[in-house]
This record gives sequence, structure tokens and C-alpha cells, in this order.
Amino acid sequence: MGFTRAELETYRDAVVPDLLPPDDEPLRLLFVGINPGLWTAATSTHFAHPGNRMYPALLLAGVITRRIDPAAGMSDADRDHLRSRGIGITNMAPRATAKASELTAEELRAGGAALRALVERRRPAVVAVAGVTAYRTAFGKPKAAMGRQPEPWGASELWVVPNPSGLNAHETVTSLAAAYAEPARAAGVVGP
Repeated sequence: MGFTRAELETYRDAVVPDLLPPDDEPLRLLFVGINPGLWTAATSTHFAHPGNRMYPALLLAGVITRRIDPAAGMSDADRDHLRSRGIGITNMAPRATAKASELTAEELRAGGAALRALVERRRPAVVAVAGVTAYRTAFGKPKAAMGRQPEPWGASELWVVPNPSGLNAHETVTSLAAAYAEPARAAGVVGP
């Protein structure tokens, strides 16, 4: 499946719903993207751009146990696989853009407040924010570094992990897998 630039532009400012287990099932690991890209909005599937390395890295890390190719949109079986493992996906800012740099600091801060409210309501074991720059802006933590953060959010451990976008050129599927395995272990999604 492919889209022309003009087709993708029609999805600008669209909102992609969160992918979460039902309220009565545990949310063990919540991945947080910066915001939906246009391809994500077009397919209504988080981290869907063909150049995004999220799902190959999750498979290599053992976080998921089957290949997911979201470029054409996730199947119901793909979504069920993530939910059954206690995995959820949301975004810091809700509106779709071509680049995360199009977001304002105000949008990131408002999205951060909404994320904190979601975490308070759903109480995931671990929250993994994919993107240190957006995390720093959203939460006023200019010196935050990758990895486990010193202060949890209530009952939830907080981690900052690398963004899987193909634009994050210094990361590889292997390095992303190593980074994603740590919060997944802390959440009990993968073994020690």
C-alpha cells in the first residue's frame, strides 16, 4: 500500500485512537509516541510508516511474538496480539503532522497533561515515552536522559526510550530492541 503526498496531506491534524487493552484487563506496558505521522493517520495504526522500526524492534526484543507489518494498517489480529500481552500505544500530542517538529511546545505540554491523566486512570506498570526531546519539552525536564526516570508516575515506572522513526538515524533495529527490552522486562512483558 502506498500514498501520494497529496493523499497523505488530507490526514493532517487527524487524530488516531489509542490502542489499549479493555479497561478490565491489565495495561502492563504503555508506549507513547510523540504524535501521529500522516501515514499513521492514513492507516489508523500507530508507528505505521514503512521506515519506522518500532515493530521489528519489538519482535527482536521479544516484546511481541509475531511479525506485525503495519504499513497498510494493523489487522484486528495484530491489535489483539498487542492487547493480549498487556501492551498499549498512545501519543503525547494527538494531531497528525508530517514531522514532529511541527508541534508547538504548548501542544506537547497539553499532551503531557493528558498523558498523565491517562496513566493515572489506567495505571500501567510501565510507561515508555519514545523521544527524549519531546519528553523534556512536555514535562519541563530539560536535562532528562534516556532510560528509567528517577521519579515514577504514581504506581507506574517511567522510561524514556529512543524514537523508532527512520529519521532517528543513529538508532538501529538492534539498538532499539535493546532499549525497548528494558522497560518490557520491568513491566513483566518479557522475561529477565
